Amino acid sequence: MQATVAASPPLAGQRVAWLGYAAASNPSVAGGKTAGLSRLAERYRVPPGFCLTTGALAAWGEGACPPPDLSGEIEAAYRELARRIGEDDPWLAVRSSAVDEDGEGASFAGQLETVLGVRGLDGLLAAVGTCRASAVAPRVLEYRRGRGLPGAAPMAVLVQVLVAADVSLVAFSANPVTGARGEVVINASWGLGESIVGGTTTPDCFVVRGERVVERRVGSKERMTIVAPGGSREVPVPRLLRELPALYDEQVLEVARLAATLESANGWPVDIECAFKGAELYLLQCRPITSLGGP
Repeated sequence: MQATVAASPPLAGQRVAWLGYAAASNPSVAGGKTAGLSRLAERYRVPPGFCLTTGALAAWGEGACPPPDLSGEIEAAYRELARRIGEDDPWLAVRSSAVDEDGEGASFAGQLETVLGVRGLDGLLAAVGTCRASAVAPRVLEYRRGRGLPGAAPMAVLVQVLVAADVSLVAFSANPVTGARGEVVINASWGLGESIVGGTTTPDCFVVRGERVVERRVGSKERMTIVAPGGSREVPVPRLLRELPALYDEQVLEVARLAATLESANGWPVDIECAFKGAELYLLQCRPITSLGGP
């Protein structure tokens, strides 16, 4: 896959870091999620974007709105991102990125907030506020306590162009139920990935060993998340689509190869989130599988 990084660093500073550049690849500056994606953006098709760093969020303080100078930097980064993709007000995905997120000991999967379908500067600022607040949500603090981690960690926020996915998927480079290595398990459904991650739909399941799809189960896929004015929303899946597999075998094998490659590069089994838009496969997240079933 081709990378989606910029040819030259745009509007770089201590409070804004762009994917594919050194600052965004530092977890203490950009958080674990952003750092991992920034490194991957050098080699894979990762949606373009920028990060509001831990320094930016510290400068934001406790107020509902950022100070004027920081607000100006956020607006400049937003306009630059819009210019780069040739859209005046692009749809965005705004994602929390704590400094210890996506580590080998704790993935924080599903704990911190992601806001999809964000548009406009006011919408962006509101979404950043939602992500900031999730750092001290009771479920997150309990998750941290259960893993022996200190209280709320410094937080960054990742702002990316939203891929209007035809199909979203989660893939594991080792079987998360049996623990079998060399067996890639893929769950896929229509639309954006929130319906899969949130467990509100029954996705298709594919199991791959080597270059063979050894198991296919077509899920009922009752619900799908779509981009809508004011954000994203869940809608019923058209009945005909429920009965069709969300992925062709060629796409299943493409995802399996990607998962195996990322496991080999990282040295540990991976849990990845991806999206197909047309024929293009986008990598949205890569983190360790922190627990595997089986013996």
